[in-house]
Amino acid sequence: MTTYVVRVWMPDRPGALGAVASRIGAVRGDLVGIDILERGAGRVIDELIVELPDESLVDLLTTEVSQVDGVDVEDIRPATEAVSDPRLDALETAALLVEETAVDGLLAALAAHARHDLEAEWAAVIDLDAPVPLAAVGAPPPSAWLGAFVHGSRLSPAVTAGECGPDEVAWASLPIADLAIVLGRRGRPFRARERRQLSALARVADVRWASLVNPPAFVRSAGL
Repeated sequence: MTTYVVRVWMPDRPGALGAVASRIGAVRGDLVGIDILERGAGRVIDELIVELPDESLVDLLTTEVSQVDGVDVEDIRPATEAVSDPRLDALETAALLVEETAVDGLLAALAAHARHDLEAEWAAVIDLDAPVPLAAVGAPPPSAWLGAFVHGSRLSPAVTAGECGPDEVAWASLPIADLAIVLGRRGRPFRARERRQLSALARVADVRWASLVNPPAFVRSAGL
């Protein structure tokens, strides 16, 4: 069996997911996971984890699912590694951030794990006063572009809150540290759940940054 991630738009109404699952079964596929990425205006965007007995069935799967009334296939791709639970991934990443004992390690971990968890092509943590990458993985755009993008995005409350934003770029601020993390990937838009997840990880990292830069008195006295 080969595992695929199928991103679909469907009507937000009872029976829609069941109809899609029925079409998956019709091509001998097995629906083994569902992740709700976004919902609103009567539509829902889901990522479905589907196992197929033969890769030649991918085109047929796309055709069958697309024939369900109101359903569109946005993207279908092979799962690059063992299928994981995005909520568990987020908790494990948060735990790793809290366990970091140095600022450099914290920022490097935030960039690396956010990129992994959200399947981004690149990630960078930048200083908002001077857009210099403090940690980066992949091949992010030039520093000047990253700084201009974040400063422009901060002018929009909706973008800052993670409710919307450019399809292929997501970002979140670390307000205590006056930093930001920016992620990018091509061909697959970031959705609301992913943007909220990135924002939550940034908040965890921000609080940990504050505790490392100015540790509480009991930590200082214990020499931790």
